[in-house]
Amino acid sequence: MVQALSLVPPFTREAAELKVRKAEDGWNSRDPEKAALGYSLDSVWRNRAEFVTGRADIVKFLERKWSRELEYRLIKELWAFDTNRIAVRFAYEWHDDSGNWFRSYGNENWLFDAQGLNVHRYACINDLPIKESERKYHWPLGRRPDDHPGLSELGL
Repeated sequence: MVQALSLVPPFTREAAELKVRKAEDGWNSRDPEKAALGYSLDSVWRNRAEFVTGRADIVKFLERKWSRELEYRLIKELWAFDTNRIAVRFAYEWHDDSGNWFRSYGNENWLFDAQGLNVHRYACINDLPIKESERKYHWPLGRRPDDHPGLSELGL
C-alpha cells in the first residue's frame, strides 16, 4: 500500500518539492481565493516593499497583482528546506496593459505551521523588461504542464 505524502512539517525533500509545486499551481490559477488557502489566517508577508498581514489582505493583494500583471505565468523551484522552512527561487512572465513584457525573478523564504499553512512569506523580486520574442513560458494560462521545463532546464 502506498502511503500518502505528508505536506506538513517536518518536510522531506519530496514533500518540500511537492509543496513548492502546489504553491506554483495555486498562483498560476490566478484565483486569489484559491491561492490564499495555502496561507494561515494571520500569515505575514513582505512582498517587495509591501507588507501584508492576514489571508483577507493576501486575497486583496493578489487581486491587485493579477489585475496589473496580465497573462501571468510562474515557475517556482525548491532552493533549500529544513524542518518547517522552505526557500524557493522563481521567475514569472507577464505584460502590462500597454503590452510591455517582463520576466520577474525572485526568492522567497517560507515558514509553515504544524498544519502545513504558510505563516511567513518573505519575497524579494526584480523585474526585467523583455521582448515578447524572448518569452520562455508559452503554455495556456493555468497550471504549468508537467512536461514543461523548470527554471534550471530553461537556464534561468
